[in-house]
Amino acid sequence: MKKILVLAPHADDEVLGCGGTIYKYSKIGCQVSVAVLTNANIGAEELFSKNLIKKIRNEASEANKILNVKNLMFYDLPAPRLDQYPIYKVANLIQEILKKIKPDTIFIPSEKDMHIDHKIINQSAMIAARPTNSNIIKRVFAYETLSETHWGIGFNNTFSPNYFEKLSNQNIKFKKKSFLKYKSQIKRFPHPRSLKGIDTLANFRGMQIGSEYAEAFEVKLNLN
Repeated sequence: MKKILVLAPHADDEVLGCGGTIYKYSKIGCQVSVAVLTNANIGAEELFSKNLIKKIRNEASEANKILNVKNLMFYDLPAPRLDQYPIYKVANLIQEILKKIKPDTIFIPSEKDMHIDHKIINQSAMIAARPTNSNIIKRVFAYETLSETHWGIGFNNTFSPNYFEKLSNQNIKFKKKSFLKYKSQIKRFPHPRSLKGIDTLANFRGMQIGSEYAEAFEVKLNLN
């Protein structure tokens, strides 16, 4: 992996889903970009004020600095009513981002997630990342987001990882340090979006491969 793009439906999904992997690869010279695709104020201004979105985006800037993210981009797709928005427009936006960044690897939310905007962004990303002559994408991985992925469980709808990224104590330390910048989002254990929640999932995924820590993914495309 030389150029990585992480597609996040909301600010903090990138840290929860693959913050340890982002830090691991950025530290060895990978160029990592993150695109936060939705603006909840546009989708539901009665629930999410402009000031709240501004605050969360400021938190995202601080969080991604800790992970050494090279490019942090914000877009304004209308969460949480993305299901009322033409999917081709979502795919076209992602395609424009791919042309701009030219990644060889992308990380996307899981289609198993509970919220519809995660599912739509997954589907749109797979449309945009099709292996055509204009794409140089070699790998697409779907990440699990604490609470979103695990609350989306149903028949034939369980996240089933087949790729694991072994992480060090330092990788997890910086993932948690990054998440602490999301003061408006962090919760207390046993809520999944907590520091202990991050540790617990990383330990569980690590245990699956004989490591102390890991992040897990589903391979959606591998052209190696």
